[in-house]
Amino acid sequence: MRDFPGTPGTLTGLLLRISQCVFAAGSIASMATTASFFNFTAFCYLIASMGLQLIWSLVLALLDAYSLVKKKVLHNPVLVSLFVVGDWVTATLSLAAASASAGVTVLYFSDLNDCNYGRECQKYQLAVGLAYLSWVTVAISSLIMLWLLAAC
Repeated sequence: MRDFPGTPGTLTGLLLRISQCVFAAGSIASMATTASFFNFTAFCYLIASMGLQLIWSLVLALLDAYSLVKKKVLHNPVLVSLFVVGDWVTATLSLAAASASAGVTVLYFSDLNDCNYGRECQKYQLAVGLAYLSWVTVAISSLIMLWLLAAC
């Protein structure tokens, strides 16, 4: 029961963590390459949240890779509890940041037709989309970790 896909130390777990890193890094890169993201508080919050997501997911991806190479099991209840709390915190922050940024993007660039920034509008939308994809992958990991904690 403990070796279902997505748990720490499995290939699918590693792929979930890598995809979280890639989506978070893409969101940061898309947002940071604009000249005026700092004018919107929600966009600054998105960068901070995705930065935390990137660091958390990268550390856990490295831990998963180490576990795969050394063939160690990472199903210690204390360690899984730490993973559950970290995943749920980063998932909550990621969803809040993506939703706030999406709200600003829709308000300014669709509802008010006030996109004076040209190509930057597309980068904002791309950053928000990648942030949501990052949240989806971390939400999957969060549920798997919660399920694993219940099985421990």
